[in-house]
Formats: sequence, C-alpha cells, structure tokens
Amino acid sequence: MTVDAEHDGQRIDNFLLAMLKGAPRTLVYRILRSGEVRVNSGRIKPSYRVEQGDLVRIPPIRLPPAKTDPEVAPALEQRIKDSIIYEDGDLLVLNKPSGMAVHGGSGVSHGVIESLRIIMPQARRLELVHRLDRDTSGCLLIAKKASVLKSLHDQMRDGAIEKIYLALLRGGTDVAEWEVTAALTKNVASSGERVVRVRDDGKASHTIFSTGQCFADAMLVEARLLTGRTHQIRVHAAHCGHPLAGDDKYGDAAFNKAMRAKGLKRLFLHARSLRFTHPSTGKEYTANAPLPRELSEFLKKL
Repeated sequence: MTVDAEHDGQRIDNFLLAMLKGAPRTLVYRILRSGEVRVNSGRIKPSYRVEQGDLVRIPPIRLPPAKTDPEVAPALEQRIKDSIIYEDGDLLVLNKPSGMAVHGGSGVSHGVIESLRIIMPQARRLELVHRLDRDTSGCLLIAKKASVLKSLHDQMRDGAIEKIYLALLRGGTDVAEWEVTAALTKNVASSGERVVRVRDDGKASHTIFSTGQCFADAMLVEARLLTGRTHQIRVHAAHCGHPLAGDDKYGDAAFNKAMRAKGLKRLFLHARSLRFTHPSTGKEYTANAPLPRELSEFLKKL
C-alpha cells in the first residue's frame, strides 16, 4: 500500500489498524515485531511515522467478519454534539462533561472518541490529541488528520500548548502562586487502574497553582500544566497538602465528606482553557469552557 496525504505523519501501528479493520492490536504488533511489515523494503519500529509516498508491505492476514455498524444512543449523541465548542476541517474542541470517558475500555463500550467516529463518519481520522480523566470536565482537543495530530503533539511536547484548569482544594494559603515540581511515576494494577505516586526517579512534572477565591475551608485555584502526566494536578495538589475536593483516589476522606454534605457530587476539576497554534493557519487559538453549572452552583453555596 502507498501512504496518501491523509495518513502522512501517522504512526505505523495506527496506520495498520486503520487499514486492517477488525485486526486485533496484538496481531498488528506481532507482525511489526517479527519484521513482516516493511516500509520502503526496510524494517521499522511501531513508533515509526509513515510519510506520504511510503510503500508499506503488509503480509496476508485473515480478518474477522465485518461487524454491523455500531450505534450511539440518541441522548449521548446529542450531548456530545451540544458539547462542541469549536470545529473546522482540521480539528474540534469539546467541552467534555464529567463522567464521560474519553475512550472505551474498563466497562465503557463507547467513549468520546469512539462516539465521535460513529457520529461523524465523514471525518475518518479522528484522534485524541490529549486525554482528560473521566471525572474531569472541560476542553478536549481532537484532531481530524494525522498531520494535524502530529503538529499538535509536537506543540505539546515543546510546551507550546497552554492548559489551564480550575480546581477546588482543601485549606487555604497566603501565597498568590506556587509551583510543584515533584517527579511522578505511574503504576497500572492488574485491574487496569492507574495509580500515580511522587518518586524521585519518576518523570519530570511541573504544575503552577494560582490562588483565586478563598472559602472557610477550601480555595478555588487555577492550575497551569507545564507537563502532562497522568493525574498530575491531583497528585501534585495532594503532595503539597491541598488535595482536590471530591477526589476519591488521592484526596482526603473527611474533606470529601464535608464537601458532599454541602452538595458536591463530583471531582472538582475542570479544564477551563486551551491555547494552541492552529497547524493550518498558524494563528493562535484559545478555547474556553465555562465552569459547569453544578460546580458554579456549589461555589455559591460555599
């Protein structure tokens, strides 16, 4: 197969999964490791990104019978469509609701990205640029083309995408701004649950917290991510003694109980804004997602 412009910049494993509809990931990685897949007559790693004009040799593979097209429940489809903040031919930004997984797995058949692919069949190359935890709401960036995905990933790696979150933390402080640079390491349990810990030999991580409105026993802060580690804000907040409200994994049980008694029913973490350079126009874009009503109403109670 010859790589066309639409797939330029896509990882070879994702290219094969797109070409071999229904092929298990284990099969794709097996033929990559064994060298049965060749690009321009040479062996490549699963991380290789194909380029327009590449000649990809794929061995004979027996694929399972084609499945009937999956469907998205009308209510979920409408909820996702109503959450789109911005869309053009290259990308879209979604104001993801809390409680909605960004991708399927762990008992979830359809996450945001799978649902969008079904809802928008004309956009064949939809891919997540980054992820949000299931309980986190707010700005989620999605690419429609492999070349756009690569450009946005490059920006993210270079720290050129600014992500600002709103979070409610336990306690208070007299400091207007503070930074946390504790290194983080991720462990995945046999159940698939991800747990992140502070460890000196972990990956470099950097969060800047800015104090906003203060309450009797909590404070609303802005958290700006300079790195994008799993659960970074939640773990860094807990590490500096100010765990997030509603955080059942890294938070404080007594504080969570007190917040629930006042009406908080979810993790108080919201991706408020996302600033990036558009890969096609070169212009700077900022997407803003207002604080969900359930969180703004809760702040009024506080």
